[in-house]
Amino acid sequence: MSSTTAPEKLSTNASFDGELVKLSAPANSLGGLKTTFNVFLPRQALDGDKVPVLYYLAGLTCNEDTAPWKGGFLRDAAAEGIALVFPDTSPRGADIDGEDKDWDFGTGAGFYLTASKEPWKKHYNMYEFITSELPSLLAAASLPLDLSRSSIFGHSMGGHGALTLYLKSLLSTSPSTKYLSASAFAPIANPTQCPWGDKAFKGYLAGGLDEGKQYDATELVGQLKGKDGVDLKVLVDVGTGDQFYQQKQLLPENLIAARDAAGFSASQLAVNLHERYDHSYYFISTFAPAHIKFHAEVLKAAK
Repeated sequence: MSSTTAPEKLSTNASFDGELVKLSAPANSLGGLKTTFNVFLPRQALDGDKVPVLYYLAGLTCNEDTAPWKGGFLRDAAAEGIALVFPDTSPRGADIDGEDKDWDFGTGAGFYLTASKEPWKKHYNMYEFITSELPSLLAAASLPLDLSRSSIFGHSMGGHGALTLYLKSLLSTSPSTKYLSASAFAPIANPTQCPWGDKAFKGYLAGGLDEGKQYDATELVGQLKGKDGVDLKVLVDVGTGDQFYQQKQLLPENLIAARDAAGFSASQLAVNLHERYDHSYYFISTFAPAHIKFHAEVLKAAK
C-alpha cells in the first residue's frame, strides 16, 4: 500500500467492551473531498492483537453512521473478536449540479463504482476508495487490524457493492484488496436489469449499461464459470415483504439462476428468501448475527 497521511480521529465511543472510532481524511480517489468512516475495534484489538476486518457498505441515503446505530452488528463482532469498518456511501460536497436532486442518484448514492462520465468521474469513485484507498488509510491510522484477512457485507445498494467488490476481486489476478467472503441483505443483485441500476449506470458511466455489467453481481457470477480455484463464500438474505423486492429492484432470482448456470452450489452462494420481512434495519438486525458468524468463521480459519 502506498504511503498515506494518517486520518484524523474525530471521536471515540466505548461499546461492548471495545471502541467505535470515527476517522476523517481527504480522499484522492474522491477528488480530494474529505470523507469520514467508523471503525469498531473489539477488546482483543485494544489489548494489542491484530484482528481481522469486516467492511460494511450501507445503502441509498445512508452514511457511515447508519449501520453502527441500527444494524446490531457491534455486539456479535465484539464476541467474535473481529473489527468492523463502516465507510460512507458516496462522496460529499462535490458541488455538482443536480447532485442532491434525487434520493437514488448523487449524494448518498455512489453505487460503489468508478464513474467514467462527466461531471461525476472526478469524485464518484467509491469502488477505488473502498478497495484501495480505505485500506491504506486504515494502515496509516496504525490500528491493530490484520488487513490480509478481510471480508465484506452490505445492504441494498451496499449489498450490490459488497457482492460486486468480492466477485471482482476473484476475477482479478491482482486485486487491490482480496475479500475472503461476502454477504448481503436485500442486495440490488442484477442492477443492469432494474430501474435503480439503469439510472445509476447511465448517469455515472460513459458506457451506460454495457459498462455497468462489470458492477453487476449476476453478470460477474457468470464470468466465474469454469475459473480454476474459485470457491465462492457468499450469503444473501432477502425479505419477500420488501417493497423493493416486489418492485423488481432486487432480483435475487436472477442471481440464483446465474449461480446455477455457472455450476456453483447453494452452499457456495446461498440466497435465502424470508416471508414477511421488509427492507428496513429491523430485517437487517434480525439476520445480523448469522452474517457476523458466517464471516467470522471464514476470517478466523484464514489465520
